[in-house]
Amino acid sequence: MRVVVQRIKEASVSIGEKKIAEVGSGLLVLLGVAKGDTEDQAWELAQKVAALRIMADKGGKMNLSVRDVGGEVLVISQFTLLADTSRGHRPSFIKAAEPGKAEKLYELFVEGLRKADIPVKTGKFGEYMQVSLVNDGPVTIILEA
Repeated sequence: MRVVVQRIKEASVSIGEKKIAEVGSGLLVLLGVAKGDTEDQAWELAQKVAALRIMADKGGKMNLSVRDVGGEVLVISQFTLLADTSRGHRPSFIKAAEPGKAEKLYELFVEGLRKADIPVKTGKFGEYMQVSLVNDGPVTIILEA
């Protein structure tokens, strides 16, 4: 499981011309599920994101979590995070989990954030989406489980 966590001022996701979710200050999380990933990994990764101290304190230091600052999280499924480009120029996605299992672990990850008392909005699993964001910092962290 691989996530890209971006500290944001705001973010939204649309399908076609319709905006389906938007959040204010907090985190944008892009989540890719790999073959062999487990429910325990999804849960643990959600807890790590919830506690990740990348939000600025009053002194401007990254010392607070999204929960500490009352921020929101927008979670987007993104199987392309599992791309393998070691051979040639066309990415292979053979390491990505099959959609049924990936969706289950994606939903478990989202549930883990919600159980950590964090307001969460999501994209739509398996859909072609447009994501807009204002990155804050910029701060971008990659985590793997």
